[in-house]
Amino acid sequence: MRTRVVVFPGSNCDHDAMYAVKNIIGEEDTEFVWHKEDSIGKNVDLVILPGGFSYGDYLRTGAIARFSPVMKDVIRYANEGGTVLGICNGFQVLCESGLLPGVLIRNESLKFSCKEVNLRVERNDTRFTTELGLQEVIKIPIAHGEGNYIADDNVLSDLESNGQVLFRYCDMDGETTRDANPNGSLNNIAGIISKEGNVMGLMPHPERACEAILGSADGRKIFESLRDYFSSPNGVAVTFKARPELAEGSRREEAPALA
Repeated sequence: MRTRVVVFPGSNCDHDAMYAVKNIIGEEDTEFVWHKEDSIGKNVDLVILPGGFSYGDYLRTGAIARFSPVMKDVIRYANEGGTVLGICNGFQVLCESGLLPGVLIRNESLKFSCKEVNLRVERNDTRFTTELGLQEVIKIPIAHGEGNYIADDNVLSDLESNGQVLFRYCDMDGETTRDANPNGSLNNIAGIISKEGNVMGLMPHPERACEAILGSADGRKIFESLRDYFSSPNGVAVTFKARPELAEGSRREEAPALA
């Protein structure tokens, strides 16, 4: 699995992503790509946009990084079917670049949140999730101040009917309650995928949950899913169809207005 990790000024999880893929998963052909490069290289399987605070989050999260020279090639690569994984700030960059719908804004609490959260797996038939069980509850850490996912009603409806929500914040029993939502994201959304199934963004950090000594190895399953996808002769067939049963009960409980 030929992986390239894009490094922006302000990235702080680039080495974590590199370590997860190269050292934990064992994919040797994993390299950094500096944001000023005009190409991600040839014959790349996976591009990772890591977490951090690209350009200090000036203007708004991901807004400047979206115009970094390398992003032109990342967008080209994604539009041609290339696999892209955006983690935390990388998710924000994907939304700013138009590769994923919606936007990430300030946490509902207006405070930075750094803790472990539970996620419910909504689909396990994508290249990112085949090693996970459907409705499995996994434990992954978050570390963000702008992780509140919002979108207009039409976009949200499309995400739900197309089955593009891959992960939701939940409690230990898999219930998507208001208390289990760490940032106010609509429908408890923690991670989504493009309609084509090749671009995925999530706010929690799977690269920080790849070894049991860190408290959880659940994040490793995402990288193992990608490895399996690229090692399989035919990959994983992913065709998004309306799956209303996945949206059943997905609406979050209404939060009280902030004082």
